Amino acid sequence: MAGEYPLLPKKMFLTKGIGKHKEKLSSFELALRNAGIEKFNIVRVSSIFPPGCKVISKQKGFEQLSPGQILFCVIAENASNEPNRLMAASIGVAIPNNLEHYGYLSEHDSFGQTEKVAGEYAEDLAAEMLASTYGIQFDIDASWDAKKDIFKIDGRIVKTRNITQSAICGKTGLWTTVISAAVFIM
Repeated sequence: MAGEYPLLPKKMFLTKGIGKHKEKLSSFELALRNAGIEKFNIVRVSSIFPPGCKVISKQKGFEQLSPGQILFCVIAENASNEPNRLMAASIGVAIPNNLEHYGYLSEHDSFGQTEKVAGEYAEDLAAEMLASTYGIQFDIDASWDAKKDIFKIDGRIVKTRNITQSAICGKTGLWTTVISAAVFIM
C-alpha cells in the first residue's frame, strides 16, 4: 500500500528540544536546533499515524535526511518569557495492532504541568482518538490506567508512547521555547 502513494510516510521518529533567547523567534530556532531539525524545511501536518509506518530511532532518522529537505512533522510547541513559568510541549502516539489501520498522534502544550503529566496526557489523548475510531466505549474522565486496561482487553491498540519537553523560564525574562515533534520520512 505504501508504494502506491508517494507522500505516504514509511517511517517516523520523535525528537524534542528547548531554546532560550531574548527574542521569541530566536528561542524557537534554538529549540529546533536542540531537536536537530533546524536545517530542514518543516511542513506542519495534522495527527494521523500512517498505516504501515515504522517508528525508528532519532539517529536512524537523521541518517536518512539531507539539509534543506522538506519534512512533514506533527509539532507541539510552547513559549513564554514569564519568569519561573513551567511549560511543556508533548506528542502522544497511539499505534493500532492492525498495521493496515491508521493510528493517531496528539499535540499537547501546557503551562504548570510537569513533563510526566503532560506526556501522559498527550499519550492518553492519542489513545482516546484511536479508540473512538473503533467505537470503544470508555469514561473520558477515567484514569489512564483504567482506559489502558479497556484498550488492552479490546486488543486493537497495541502501543502508546509520548515524547515531551518541559522547561522553567529563567528569572531574567528570556524567551523559552519547548518543542516536541514527530518527523515523517517518505
